[in-house]
Amino acid sequence: MSEFWLISAPGDKENLQALEKMNNVTSKSNLSHNTKFAIPDFKVGTLDSLVGLSDELGKLDTFAESLIKRMAQSVVEVMEDSKGKVHENLLANGVDLTSFVTHFEWDMAKYPAKQPLVSVVDTLAKQLAQIETDLKSRTAAYSVLKANLENLEKKSKGNLFTRTLSDIVSKEDFVLDSEYLITLLVIVPKSSYAQWQKTYESLSDMVVPRSTKLIAEDNEAGLFTVTLFRKVTEDFKVKAKENKFIVREFYYDEKEIKREREEMTRLLSDKKQQYQTSCVALKKGSATYRDHKVKVTPLGNPARPAAGQTDRDRESEGEGEGPLLRWLKVNFSEAFIAWIHIKALRVFVESVLRYGLPVNFQAVLLQPQKKSATKRLREVLNSVFRHLDEVAAASILDASVEIPGLQLSNQDYFPYVYFHIDLSLLD
Repeated sequence: MSEFWLISAPGDKENLQALEKMNNVTSKSNLSHNTKFAIPDFKVGTLDSLVGLSDELGKLDTFAESLIKRMAQSVVEVMEDSKGKVHENLLANGVDLTSFVTHFEWDMAKYPAKQPLVSVVDTLAKQLAQIETDLKSRTAAYSVLKANLENLEKKSKGNLFTRTLSDIVSKEDFVLDSEYLITLLVIVPKSSYAQWQKTYESLSDMVVPRSTKLIAEDNEAGLFTVTLFRKVTEDFKVKAKENKFIVREFYYDEKEIKREREEMTRLLSDKKQQYQTSCVALKKGSATYRDHKVKVTPLGNPARPAAGQTDRDRESEGEGEGPLLRWLKVNFSEAFIAWIHIKALRVFVESVLRYGLPVNFQAVLLQPQKKSATKRLREVLNSVFRHLDEVAAASILDASVEIPGLQLSNQDYFPYVYFHIDLSLLD
């Protein structure tokens, strides 16, 4: 399971025996795997300051957990083509999260224990706030990039009536720079190919004979060129429509087509650089689209890449980590490490508030072995540590018992100090 219970009990002889009893019972019953959780001796300060820190740490704990979940989800989004490898990139200090938690050691260099607790908490809060600020700006930029790319990609999908034609047509398909002639693109249903061939020259006056050519088709229709005199364009459109031939409004503009292709190439390059997926080769001067297989078949120009051609058919570039994924990995690790330090601080503060001075308690990390055993594990803990708070322990066993002044609505209360750690960050 990816769930942990972080508890503490006073460090006197009686409670050390209770901890030993708990270890024996949970081990024999295979309820949980238990390890000591080392927490350094901090400067306590006043009890009033500890009460304030308890509330602040609770809020910081919630914020840190929310932040690392958002960062984990961002890794999923960036690694959209390799989602099976997400967990390999969610590490803390280079190890998996479970190993980090079960082998936790306080980082004295980053969070000196000799500093006042308020300073340690302030350092953690500022660190997490900066990570969140950077996360917002980086993910916002990535979202804009992704949205712009998706908008362009939508134009390359769909049928001949709606999709962009810039990756289908070529300069050779048109009569250009003519004062009198113009080439139109006409969508003809597949069932009407024969009718088109028989009638297109007579749909209007001044249509150039034998000027039609099929240049692409999808499942329903074909895209034909036809050349005619400019002055009969409107008349031809009307007559074509009457015969269920649709003229696509398209005029060949080499600069615009080049701009569109360069924009797609740039966006693909920018997106790929955030997380290398070896999915696209950016060939200079060619139209490059994602691996979506649009079923449109260009005809009569073998050198022109098919719109349905997949990215795997194009040249590929090597895999590697882009700056956004690198940043997410590094800062997810930093945020997660900070979160577990916050848990340690909460145990320290709550233990001092609960058990009093001088500071003397033992923290233990329990990892329930299976979900079905958690109820039994809780019963064992409540039984072993019942003496710490007889009234609270009784209320847990009998929910009908009310404890005056005790608020149970926000979080569970137990005779011992308890905090929950859930590593299911992607659920």
